[in-house]
Amino acid sequence: MRKLISTGSPFERTAGYSRAVVQGDWCFVAGTTGYDYSAMTMPDGVEDQTRNCLKTIGKALSDAGFELADVVRAHYYITDPAYADLVFPILGEALGEIRPAATMVVCELIKPEMKIEIEVTALRRS
Repeated sequence: MRKLISTGSPFERTAGYSRAVVQGDWCFVAGTTGYDYSAMTMPDGVEDQTRNCLKTIGKALSDAGFELADVVRAHYYITDPAYADLVFPILGEALGEIRPAATMVVCELIKPEMKIEIEVTALRRS
C-alpha cells in the first residue's frame, strides 16, 4: 500500500511531489530545504537551514510512522564546499548513532537563498 505524506505546502501540488512516500516498509523523504515552515522563512545560515531540514524530515518520518533511527540512506546537497565543515557536527548530532550510508554533493539549488537540501530513505526496523 502506498501512502503520501504532505507538509500542507501548496508547492507540493504545484510541483507534483509529496514530502514523503511510504511503500511497504520503506519511506522515501523528498529533498528538503531549510525553510522554517511555521514562519515560512529561510534562515541565512547553513547551520540553521540544516537544523530546519532535519526538523522537517523528522516530522515527515513521524507522520509516516517511522523514526529518524530508521534512516538507511541520506543525500546531502550543499552549495559551497566550505559548508561541509559547518554542517558535519549538526548531521553527526542527529545521525551519528544511526550512521546511514550517505553522500554529499556540492551543487546549485533552485533558489539562491537555499544552501543545503537533504533527502533520506528509511526502512522500518523489525
